[in-house]
Amino acid sequence: MQKIDSIISTAHEKRASDIHITAGIPVRMRVDGALYDMNSEPLTGDDCTCLAHEISSRTSEISSMGEIDVSYTSADGVRCRVNIYRERRYTAIAIRLLNKGIPGYDELGLPLVAREFTKYKRGIVLVTGQTGSGKSTTLACLVNDINQHSAKHIVTLEDPIEYVHRSEKGTVHQREVGIDTASFAHGLASVLREDPDVVMVGELRRLNEIEAALTLAETGHLVLASVHTNSAADTIDRIVDVFPANQQAQIRVQLSMTLNAVLCQQLIPALHGKGRVLATEVMMMNGAIRNLIREGKTPQIENSIATSADIGSHLMDNSIAALYKKGRISRDDALVYAHNPDYLLKLIR
Repeated sequence: MQKIDSIISTAHEKRASDIHITAGIPVRMRVDGALYDMNSEPLTGDDCTCLAHEISSRTSEISSMGEIDVSYTSADGVRCRVNIYRERRYTAIAIRLLNKGIPGYDELGLPLVAREFTKYKRGIVLVTGQTGSGKSTTLACLVNDINQHSAKHIVTLEDPIEYVHRSEKGTVHQREVGIDTASFAHGLASVLREDPDVVMVGELRRLNEIEAALTLAETGHLVLASVHTNSAADTIDRIVDVFPANQQAQIRVQLSMTLNAVLCQQLIPALHGKGRVLATEVMMMNGAIRNLIREGKTPQIENSIATSADIGSHLMDNSIAALYKKGRISRDDALVYAHNPDYLLKLIR
């Protein structure tokens, strides 16, 4: 059986994004969105347990908790986000490989308007998308930009810490959930006493987390956070729907006043299997969109985005169409990843 560092090294050489370690099958890695066997030897339950012990000394917690999230750095410096969990009474491991450095805007393929996100002094910027769409990497890019160019205090709340930031012009404090703070909610509750200018939250899911983020934005802080949604309109509905019905009108008003931008992401297989490319949807705030949020007219947000290209907004399908026209993705993949395939067909004809 290979050691965990050897497995990670092989996966890194193959440009894998993820590794899956499961009893009864070989080690598998995800390359350009598809899973491949790394070798032909199935792992035993004991093999999986041994590999988990190499990663973390906290594996004893799995019997009571069911799973743990940890960060890990291999011998050759590859940082990983790891989830160790129980599966059919055996130990299983999911490993996300992270870039050794923090990629920049151009390397990620982010739209030009994303550079404006770090210039806000207050409010909320949300990065959204499905699991594995690169939200954490985009947030790291934004934090890195602020750290390099602004003398600001940045506090991050992450589960676990993925990209390590060294204080440069800015001062960065990174707090890991489960180690440095009990939860996102606890960390957000105390962050006001830590004199931050910018707060980056790995993920907003629960009512108390979203409520705390809105309060931070209202009190003059810039909040960068991720949400698991597929479009800007869905993001608004997801946040509002977390709250009880009697609070939703108030939350819509708060959100309309504090939200600066929403960036939605998808990673699409590149043409001829050469990696993946980023497609985006951007909603920059203007008076019309703020009114739609306040009035609960989220179905009309898509039209407002489509007519706001002058401020940097664009729909996901426009981004996908542009990638197809540049020869970066296939027609079939363009249609598969489109939000509205009929609209996309009109764009690419």
